[in-house]
Amino acid sequence: MFSLAKIMACFVLGIIALYSSGIGLIDPKFHRALGFALSLIVAVVVSRERRLDSRRGDAAPQLNLIVDIGLIVAGCWAIYSFYSVQTQMETALYDVTIRDAWPALAGLVVFLELCRRLWGWGLFGVGLFGVAYLLFGQDLPGLFAHSGFSLKEVAEAFWYNTNKGVFGSITNIVLSTVFIFIIFGVLLEGTGAGDTLLKFAFLLTRRTRGGPAHAAILASSMFGTMSGSTVANIVGTGTFTIPMIKKRGFSPAFAAGIEATASSGGQIMPPIMGAAALVMADLTGAGYLNVIVAALVPALFYYFSLFSAVTVEAKRQGIEIQPVGIDDVITRVDIINSVLFIGPILTVIGCLLTGTSTSAAGFYATIVLVALSIINPEVRRDPMRLWRSFIKGAQSGAVLLIAIAAIGILVGSLDSTGLGLKLANVISGIRGESLFSALLVAMAGALVLGMGMPTLPAYLIIILVMGPAIQALGVSMLTAHMFVFYYGVASSLTPPVAIAAYAAAPIAGANPLITAFMSFRLGLAKFIIPFVFAFYPTLLIVETFDLLSFVWIVIRSCFCIWLFSSALSAYDKRRLTIPEIILRFIAAFAMLVLSPLVHIPALLIGVALILFDRRQYSKYEGKSAEKSESHS
Repeated sequence: MFSLAKIMACFVLGIIALYSSGIGLIDPKFHRALGFALSLIVAVVVSRERRLDSRRGDAAPQLNLIVDIGLIVAGCWAIYSFYSVQTQMETALYDVTIRDAWPALAGLVVFLELCRRLWGWGLFGVGLFGVAYLLFGQDLPGLFAHSGFSLKEVAEAFWYNTNKGVFGSITNIVLSTVFIFIIFGVLLEGTGAGDTLLKFAFLLTRRTRGGPAHAAILASSMFGTMSGSTVANIVGTGTFTIPMIKKRGFSPAFAAGIEATASSGGQIMPPIMGAAALVMADLTGAGYLNVIVAALVPALFYYFSLFSAVTVEAKRQGIEIQPVGIDDVITRVDIINSVLFIGPILTVIGCLLTGTSTSAAGFYATIVLVALSIINPEVRRDPMRLWRSFIKGAQSGAVLLIAIAAIGILVGSLDSTGLGLKLANVISGIRGESLFSALLVAMAGALVLGMGMPTLPAYLIIILVMGPAIQALGVSMLTAHMFVFYYGVASSLTPPVAIAAYAAAPIAGANPLITAFMSFRLGLAKFIIPFVFAFYPTLLIVETFDLLSFVWIVIRSCFCIWLFSSALSAYDKRRLTIPEIILRFIAAFAMLVLSPLVHIPALLIGVALILFDRRQYSKYEGKSAEKSESHS
């Protein structure tokens, strides 16, 4: 019964997503109320299934059944109350009463409990903090104190408000824009496009030292732009790539680490980029096309850094190029199936270039994908793959909406109390006159706030708290959002709560904590790149662009990444000495400094270090050749 209810709820959610994105508008209050009501049913059933599938099973089945039904009843009561109050507000002057506050509070309890079940204690704590702060914050000292809120005001801020709170603007963005892309991404994976991507990635990297490690990077960058989820990316590509990387000779920790770092970067790689980029486009007003153009060069820097790290590591371990196996050969079917990926992606880009809305672009891409899916023999043999993917996509969207409820609570709390602006002033006081120190503080705060959370909730929390402080420094809104977006992604690699590493480690049979530190080392470029485009916004192209400045900083950044990667591995053409490692780190950072008096000498020092390494390597090779000749 519960499973059937979940499938029906997912089906209706999917149909609503298709209709609202490409056919017609739905009354906003009805759209949000129905979206949350259906997501409530899905969330209760999914959490129930997880409990039954766990090792402990269902310890108290009757009690849990009563609680689950109670959550659905209380949640629906609260959602109906929202719809009823909003209807009255549209037709007459209506003030929220104490009677309206009780269903609102019941709704908050229901969604926070579901958030705890589905997303863990971290996101639950964020939502609970928002509620507790609004209720009791007037008793706190100093900076954190506010004027106090009654139960009616709390209900209005969190529940009966279409700009903030549970039913606020972020919920509207997810329902109207993000939902269709989640369904599109899961359908893209389900139609077989992911398998074809893996094969093409292996073919393109067959002549590199890293081989399957480089293939993992390439496949994850393309696969991640479909799924928008780090963990889904790791599971989708890592189960195949990680064993291949280990077979090539890399350590289990390195195999898991490179897959984790590559998969987390899929969300910063255009043209899709996942849910967070879609939300960013709406929040900044920049437009989705501008967001993906702005993200392109920084994403290429990141993947160049991963390619460099693998190349250096392969040299260090003495791993040579190996021939391609028969499984890596591209067949006629693979070439035909590549249309499943290329067609929908070109549809998205074409729609955006012609001025079509982002949600409509997702709708047309989904229609094109379903139409093209019949070219895959596996889909023709099992057409139900499309149905299962459609339901799975709607379920993923419903579960995400529960997380958005907790974020909406935080938005309501920060907006009502002005805490975000107060924190911005504190950061402004700490930084003094230094943009670098302010960005450093923002980075640290962002990593802590985003630790252990999926990208979209992490990005939203970080931008809400840190965004005003960064913009107060004179950084543009898009640059500020892109800055915190990168750290929302990077937080999945930050020990000790590195969820990307913990997802990859079991596949590789590696120690999770060692994998976390390996992922952190391999993905360190992701922590540097946001500083580069914050100081050189020309890299983002869409706001301030100067060709000469752009080319100059691209050259310096690429050189910086290579010096940085080789210094971290203590290896280039040969093993590096400690003074060489230190000099490479210093030169790498110095060549990103704004002043030419600093970055030009640093660039020359870097070139000298590379030439010195090549010369020493040549001497070593010459001596080795002489020894081999004398022995022969």
